Amino acid sequence: MADFAIEAELLGKNHRWVCGLDEVGRGCLFGPVVAGAVVLDPARLNYEYDDSKKLSPGRRLELAEDIYSRAVAYAIGWCWNDEIDRSDILTATKRSMRRAVKNLQIRPDYLLIDAIAPDFLPFEGRAVAGGDGKCLSIAAASIVAKVFRDQMMGQFARFFPAYDLAKNKGYPTQKHKNMLLLKRETIFHRKSFKRNDGC
Repeated sequence: MADFAIEAELLGKNHRWVCGLDEVGRGCLFGPVVAGAVVLDPARLNYEYDDSKKLSPGRRLELAEDIYSRAVAYAIGWCWNDEIDRSDILTATKRSMRRAVKNLQIRPDYLLIDAIAPDFLPFEGRAVAGGDGKCLSIAAASIVAKVFRDQMMGQFARFFPAYDLAKNKGYPTQKHKNMLLLKRETIFHRKSFKRNDGC
C-alpha cells in the first residue's frame, strides 16, 4: 500500500515541492504514451491512492477527481505514436515526463519517478522501484495519467470502432492484434509495434 514516508523524509530535509511522476501506455499498439506529475499537499493527504492498475475504472476516476481538488499541482504530458516511432518508447516516455513537469503550476525541487532514473531532468530526484505502489505522489501521478489516457481512448473508439479501443485502451489484446491483421493500422497506431522494445 502506498504511503507518504519517502516524501515526508524529503520534506524534513528542506525540500518543499516533492513531485511524483509515472507513465501509462508504454506497452500499447495505439496512441500516445502519457505521463502524470503530481505534487501532493502534505496537509491534505488521501491514503487511498494506489497503483492505478490495481483500481477499477470507476475508482480511478473518483480518486483522480480527489487529486485534482487536493493536490498543490498536477499536470499531464504525452508523446504521440509518431514521436515513439521516430525514437523509441523509453526516449518518448522520458520526453512525456519532461513535458508533464514543465506543465506543472509550480517548479518542483525533488522528483520521485517510478523505476526510471531522473538523470534526463534538471532536478534532484530518485527512481523508486514499484513506486506507484509505494509512494502516494507516484500513485497519484499514475492515476491522473491513466484516467487521462483512458478517456482519450474512449474518444478514439468512436472513430475507430473496429479496434475495440474502448475496452483494450490501445493495448495488444488478441482481438486488437487480429484486427491489425485484417485491416490496415490507423494513423495513430505505432508502426514500431513489431520491434522488441515494449510496444
